[in-house]
Amino acid sequence: MSAAPWAAHFGLARTPFGKSIPARDLFPRQAHAEAIARISFCVVESALGVVTGDVGAGKTVALRAAVAALDPTRHQVIYIANPAFGTRGLYVTIVRALGAPPRYLKAELMAQAGDLLAAETAERHRRVVLICDEADLLQPDQLEELRLLTNSEMDSASPFAGILAGQPTLNRQLRMGMFAALDQRIATRFTIKPMDLAESAAYLRHHLTLAGRDDPLFADDAIARLHRVARGRRQGPRRRCLRQESRRRAHPRLAAPRPAARPPSKTPPWPPGSASSPPRPGTAAPSPNSAPAAPPTSKPASTPCCSKLASLLGAPGPHPAAQPQIDTSTCQNMNTECCRIMCKHRGR
Repeated sequence: MSAAPWAAHFGLARTPFGKSIPARDLFPRQAHAEAIARISFCVVESALGVVTGDVGAGKTVALRAAVAALDPTRHQVIYIANPAFGTRGLYVTIVRALGAPPRYLKAELMAQAGDLLAAETAERHRRVVLICDEADLLQPDQLEELRLLTNSEMDSASPFAGILAGQPTLNRQLRMGMFAALDQRIATRFTIKPMDLAESAAYLRHHLTLAGRDDPLFADDAIARLHRVARGRRQGPRRRCLRQESRRRAHPRLAAPRPAARPPSKTPPWPPGSASSPPRPGTAAPSPNSAPAAPPTSKPASTPCCSKLASLLGAPGPHPAAQPQIDTSTCQNMNTECCRIMCKHRGR
């Protein structure tokens, strides 16, 4: 089977970060090995164990690795992927996994499950390993039924080994007072911590090596960004890399780096009042052959009527001679400035 086009482009024999990886090729890390050791202890001692961790921390991966190390001729594994089936569904799952048709009445079904568990140990000499994934979804009555299943031979033995794997809310739920009897039966607890930056880099290199590429593909800053976005979870780098590649294949322009936006300039490109400044709205642009405009004066030029009025009122300063004669007894035919001066002088 040929590799995908984008995988061949990066020198990969197949798509990396796949889910169908054999247990022997799983990425080994210290927390992963510790979880496998706790599960193996519970299997040997026929005890209850709890494995918790955040989403994508590797709980199911640890379960796969631990089950792969068991001898199938001496162990009967019952894996529950979805525990949302009520109390009756718990007994039905056990009975069907042990090869018997479940009975209709719940009282008979409970006795049937207990007999089959005892016969599996006494007659077939196989140990039953009950693994419940997503155990944080178990209802209180289901947890109580699970505790009652561990009672065998007047509570002197356990007919099976039980592993509860779920999110950290499972630990808080088991610490409640109503589950005190079940909590004291749990032999070991372990929480899988997220990967650190070094483990994330080793995780990426490990999966790229499995895909057929020995040379580094990701830069150090890209690895650091993937680790920060994925928050140290196993499924985070895998999903981010596949999502980015599908995005790049579907929209090449969106994946291309965008140019940085230029910050706005604080100073105008031309000084105010210069010849190169743009004209104001409503005014005509000056022609290149026109003479330069005169600089603006600090005081506006006085009109003839204002000069004549100022001379009559005795205002200091030279007053240019004004030809028109203005009647100062009334404000008629005066502009606003002259009228204001006349009214102020007369006390109006």
